Amino acid sequence: MLKKILIGLGVILLIVLGYVAYALLTTKKHSPQDIVEITQEDLSVKVVYCQPYKKGRVIFGDESTGALIPNGKYWRLGANDATEITFSTDVNFAGEAVSAGSYRMYAVPNTDSWEVSLNSALGEWGAFEPDYSLDVIKVNVPAMTTPQETEQLTIRFGSDSTGVQMNMMWDKTLVEVPIAQ
Repeated sequence: MLKKILIGLGVILLIVLGYVAYALLTTKKHSPQDIVEITQEDLSVKVVYCQPYKKGRVIFGDESTGALIPNGKYWRLGANDATEITFSTDVNFAGEAVSAGSYRMYAVPNTDSWEVSLNSALGEWGAFEPDYSLDVIKVNVPAMTTPQETEQLTIRFGSDSTGVQMNMMWDKTLVEVPIAQ
């Protein structure tokens, strides 16, 4: 009898492990990785992130609405791995000085503004909150509502005479973060 129980538990364990392995191996198909870069004079900025789809879900809002990313809560700015940003030179990131290098970037969205943070811990799985004591900076930037819906999380760069703008768009939300030398 004990042998049958152990065999049954072994089969269940194999099924669970197989499912977990399948999920890990196929997750980037559902939220593919993207790399966006911009170079302006001697400044280069690169962001590596994964792009989830809206798929008819409520993306931003109050927890009571069932929002995927509730107001006031940590969000990895993508899916899968933590989002990373790299600066080739020292920059001014939304008004705060940041040294050249690579950082984990995450946000705490709210209706009218987002708190965007850069953290020195790299190579982490994004679903887990970072060690906040390793935050390099936190900045507040306005969040705007757009008339057009963006189905897949998209980060793009623009530039003008003042520097670079990092534009984060998803659903009907647009957040612009100014980056200058």
